Amino acid sequence: MNVNSSLDKSKLVKVSGSEYRFVSLIVLIVLIVTSLPYIYAQITTPPDKVFMGMMLDVPDHLQYFSWMRELTTANLAANKLTPEANNPVFFNLLWWVLGRVGKLFDVGFAGMFQVLRIVATFFFMYFAYRICAWYFPEKKKRVISFIAICFTSGLGWVLVLLKYTLTKGELLFPLDVFIAEGNTFLSILGYPHFIAALMYIFCFELVLIGEKKQQYRFAVFAGLFALFLGWQHAYDLISVYGVLGAYGLLKWLRTKKFPRFLFGSGLLIGLISCWPAIYSVVLTSLDPLWKEVLAQFENAGVFTPNLLHLPILLGFTLIIAVITVISDRPLQLREKSDTELFILGWFWVGFVLIYLPVDYQIHLINGWQIPIALLATKGLFKVMPSILARLSKINHRLSRENLVVTLFFLLIIPTNVYLFTWRFIDLSRHDYPYYLYKDEVDALNWLDRNAKPDDVILSSLTIGQYIPAYTGSHAYLAHWAQTVDYYGKVKAVDEFYAQNTTDDVRQRILQDKSVDYVFYGPAEEAIGNYNPEKAGYLSLVYDESRVRVFKVVENH
Repeated sequence: MNVNSSLDKSKLVKVSGSEYRFVSLIVLIVLIVTSLPYIYAQITTPPDKVFMGMMLDVPDHLQYFSWMRELTTANLAANKLTPEANNPVFFNLLWWVLGRVGKLFDVGFAGMFQVLRIVATFFFMYFAYRICAWYFPEKKKRVISFIAICFTSGLGWVLVLLKYTLTKGELLFPLDVFIAEGNTFLSILGYPHFIAALMYIFCFELVLIGEKKQQYRFAVFAGLFALFLGWQHAYDLISVYGVLGAYGLLKWLRTKKFPRFLFGSGLLIGLISCWPAIYSVVLTSLDPLWKEVLAQFENAGVFTPNLLHLPILLGFTLIIAVITVISDRPLQLREKSDTELFILGWFWVGFVLIYLPVDYQIHLINGWQIPIALLATKGLFKVMPSILARLSKINHRLSRENLVVTLFFLLIIPTNVYLFTWRFIDLSRHDYPYYLYKDEVDALNWLDRNAKPDDVILSSLTIGQYIPAYTGSHAYLAHWAQTVDYYGKVKAVDEFYAQNTTDDVRQRILQDKSVDYVFYGPAEEAIGNYNPEKAGYLSLVYDESRVRVFKVVENH
């Protein structure tokens, strides 16, 4: 058996101080670069507006902010993104912690969002480098694979070139460009909870250490760590179990002996960490409201791209990884070390996990960029130089390797350059949903002081998504999944603010979900130019320049 892997030596990981300093430098650079759009947005905000601290996927982040607010003072949260009354039954450890810490240090939602970005990036990148270290004994390959994990992106840049040439301004297959799962840099830029979830990779190192030392205590530690992370993203447990299962199967096939110790470790991890998954299944199965929330997950319309589009999303890194695996005699398992088996199993099981018939399948790509980058790096030195040699007259091996690595990074980074640059373009518009008028923020603050937690506030979706987090009350319309009967409520809001809608219809909409307040500002006026001041069933309770808030008059 090949025993050249670092996993098969006396120590699992040997990382020098200079390597850790390099990782620290990369962490610092990444955090500085990804902070620039936020700084730009803050310093260029017009005097009459407020930058709300987000620049990607505002609806989902405001959902998290709502949970953060609710879990600041309670251990279970109600769903405030829908008008229907519901009991507080939801728990998420990440937002519970951020809510409590934010309250302790008087840091707002946007501030804690940045804290999460910094902390999650720091830990994930250190864990990721350690994986590179136990796969590659050579420092050069560790560094290249680590940089690939941090910065690799897909072939979206090709679609961008087509947009400005042949397709006349239309971006084909936009999801293949903007999906954050599998893109570490984009996740650090705007989806820090994805990066926090990726820390599950530390479980793998603990398992491998325990296997080498034949000590179950490491499986217990891995189970506790998976339990901790599972209370943030329960579906990441699927990745943990799937990868360990694939590794165990490959070891079984290689040795023709059942891997009893590894099975016992996996069983321990499962028994310790499965409770968040059980809780999620029970919550979405027995609670009618949360059952409907889960059913609406498909409203996002974001699923794993098919196999033809997958290379567009994951780019040359995936393509080279596939070439590497195929050329490396993947069925000759006896020639492979434990480390190689582990990464190979992680790679192959990824194809299964990301196409599971569940609405959240796209999230299971998160973390798959790691084995892809490792295998691609292996291929850069083992496979690609010989391929390039056939296409060029360069004969010196080192020159070919350097050329291959250079070309590799030139091909995998451009999409992230585009995504990063586009943030400045998007933020330079100083418009919804990243900015609100100061008057709108003032009105939300007034509702925070005057509205009750059980009150329902009707508004446009633009404002509604902010209402739960910034007022603590229920929004009539706030989120594509969390708002029950989302499309029905979108239609009702459009109808309510439409100029030609009759008052009887408007009153029926208000009564149907026991609406207490009606929000009216620029976003609502843009829907239909309705003037609520003439309605006898509404009483003006807040009036400040661009924004008015009306109380619904009972028994009118």
